Amino acid sequence: MIRPRANGLPHNRYGFVTSRAVGKAVVRNKVRRRLREVVRSFPMKDGWDVVVIARRSAADATYRELRESLASLLARADVMAKLEADEAPEEVGGE
Repeated sequence: MIRPRANGLPHNRYGFVTSRAVGKAVVRNKVRRRLREVVRSFPMKDGWDVVVIARRSAADATYRELRESLASLLARADVMAKLEADEAPEEVGGE
């Protein structure tokens, strides 16, 4: 789940929420690290605050599943920058 809000700034800010329901500290930290890396790999429009709220299923999801899910959410929220035809988002990490 994401909560985007326009912030009126020339840059974006991101917050990641992983409650205890996601898992123990090691699992929550792993999910946050993956989500940060996924967000870094996407071209985003400037001027947004985006809060990413991880659900229980995020603990068992692969990097690729998190990436696809977050891409879908960000596209629906219309906060991703449009890519040129010859540009492709970089694939970072992966499992």
